[in-house]
Amino acid sequence: MQTRRFLLAGGAALLSGSYSLTAFARKPKGAHAAAAAAAGAPQPAEAAVAQTPATTPVGPVDTMARWACILDYKSGATLLEKAADERMPPSSLTKMMTAYVTFSMLKAGRLRLDQVLPVSERAWRMQGSRMFVPLGQSIPVQDLIQGMVIQSGNDACIVLAEGISGSEEQFVALMNDMAGKLGLTNSHFMNATGWPAENHYMSARDVAYLALRLIHDFPEYYHYFSEKEFYFNKIRQANRNLLVVKGLADGLKTGHTEAGGFGLCASSDREGRRVILAINGLPTDGARGREGERLMGWAFANFESAKIVSKGDVLEQAPVWMGVSQTVPLVAAQDFTMMLPHGWRNSTHMSLDYQGPIAAPVQQGQAVGQLTVLLPGGRQAQVPVVAGQSVPELGLLGRAARRLHL
Repeated sequence: MQTRRFLLAGGAALLSGSYSLTAFARKPKGAHAAAAAAAGAPQPAEAAVAQTPATTPVGPVDTMARWACILDYKSGATLLEKAADERMPPSSLTKMMTAYVTFSMLKAGRLRLDQVLPVSERAWRMQGSRMFVPLGQSIPVQDLIQGMVIQSGNDACIVLAEGISGSEEQFVALMNDMAGKLGLTNSHFMNATGWPAENHYMSARDVAYLALRLIHDFPEYYHYFSEKEFYFNKIRQANRNLLVVKGLADGLKTGHTEAGGFGLCASSDREGRRVILAINGLPTDGARGREGERLMGWAFANFESAKIVSKGDVLEQAPVWMGVSQTVPLVAAQDFTMMLPHGWRNSTHMSLDYQGPIAAPVQQGQAVGQLTVLLPGGRQAQVPVVAGQSVPELGLLGRAARRLHL
């Protein structure tokens, strides 16, 4: 057996087709992740750091943010990054993980939206942004979720944490366990709210990827992030995510601390293309909104939905050893579409790898290799390749005749 490798240039100029790669698999960033892991807790943003441009497949892009990451939802590919694996104070972006654990409990049937949870004195006394839960009363889980994601209520987070796990400390253990399962290699939580604490951090890439998983794993609950206002205890509070308020995004969360500055995680779906943005370290609330809107617009303006290959597309006729047919079609196992820079056809190549000839019998759908897509900027992605039809093995006389012929 030998490896057959075919280089295909020009992407969809040769193949056509919409994808989900190795669906949302977390990909560590090697030396960048190791360097971030070795770093200590972040310090307040410095002007020189903020001046550094972000890296993108289409060249450097200036941004005021100290930390930034933009992901393509379908593929998880990075469209923009700036110190994206560096540990940073996440402030209320932490509440996205609190929401993820809460939604997991709902999905598992261990919690109900109409279930009421008691308000402890600790929750009632919680400072910072609040939904103003009354001491000694019990609040429906749905109201607490809205108070947490719309009003950014610290008190709502404590009620949820205590109601789910008995104490905030035990709930935080669930948060860190979940972070490990999701592959958030640069995240560690000390509380459920994002209140400033030593050893409490996330990276911009982890924030963006957590948003991706919230959207993908809990579509039935994601709508809470898009609600523009919430009334509770006769108090109206508006969503602090300016992009949601302006109709430019359908989620997710904002945050602010002295150490981390103003942060934003937002996602938008436009004509079937969804991107996720995470920025932090902005100097003001207004700057956060303007920069979020500008970078979101940049992502949609500079990238297009690139159709690379469709499920079932024949990529090659591979030789078969001792089969009733001497060849078998190799086909893409899934659709493959992602956001790529305009002009991507001139800088995207594909290579097909499999062990050939393929020994009979061959079953339709049998995994035989992979299609590697070499993307602009040196990135690559793999699409599984399978046999397009079954090829039975030759009988005894047929095998003998084939060997004699060979």
